[in-house]
Order: sequence, then structure tokens, then C-alpha cells
Amino acid sequence: AIQQAKNYAPLTMRNAIVPFAMTGGQLSTWLIMGGALLVFLAGATAFGGMLIQIGIVAFAAVVLFQLINLPVEFDASSRAKAALVEYGMVHESEMKPVRSVLSAAAMTYVAATLIAVAQLVYFLLQFGGLNE
Repeated sequence: AIQQAKNYAPLTMRNAIVPFAMTGGQLSTWLIMGGALLVFLAGATAFGGMLIQIGIVAFAAVVLFQLINLPVEFDASSRAKAALVEYGMVHESEMKPVRSVLSAAAMTYVAATLIAVAQLVYFLLQFGGLNE
């Protein structure tokens, strides 16, 4: 809410890409698997390869979303830490465990991003040279 009120640019970018990332996430696996089945079982390399490529591009939207989302989440954690003390919800002496929990929460987004990047690299290595 604070980010939205302050017009935090990465939040605006993240919100703009949400529909593409959701669609990409929902379709990419099916496109890649369907294309791979067509290529490897039916020998339909042209159409299957095209489906795989579209699937990889769709999954790249998910990775882009994850990358844009990282600064949003880290900023949200930082703002939350400051707001908790500023509004008297948590005393300064209690902030060490609060910092630990909020930092751990932010790190889950780092892990998700690394997994998404690794999966995209896998798709590119596995299927990138399909049409060669």
C-alpha cells in the first residue's frame, strides 16, 4: 500500500506485466511439453519446434516478472521494518527477530527467481538448437 501511494516505479512495472506472466506461466509448460511430444514422437519438428519456442518465450515472461518483482519485495520488507517501529507496532528492542523474519520472506523471492532462471536456461539448453 505504501509503495502504491508513493508510485514506486518497480511496482508499477510489476503490475503491468502480471497478465503476461500469468498467461505465460499457465501456457508455457503445456506448449513446451506438447511441442516436445510432437517432435519426439511424431517427428513433426517444424510445428513442434514452433510450439516449444512459443512456450519458452511465454516462460521468459514469468522470469521477467520474477526479476522485476525482486526489488518490489525487498523494498516492501524495508518499508515494513521502518513502519513497524515508526507506528509503534514493534519496539526497537524487538526488531532483531522481525528483521530476520522479513529478510527470510524476501529471500523466498530470490529462491523463486533463481529457480525460474535455472528452468529457463534448462529449456534453452534442451530445446534451443532444435531447428538446427
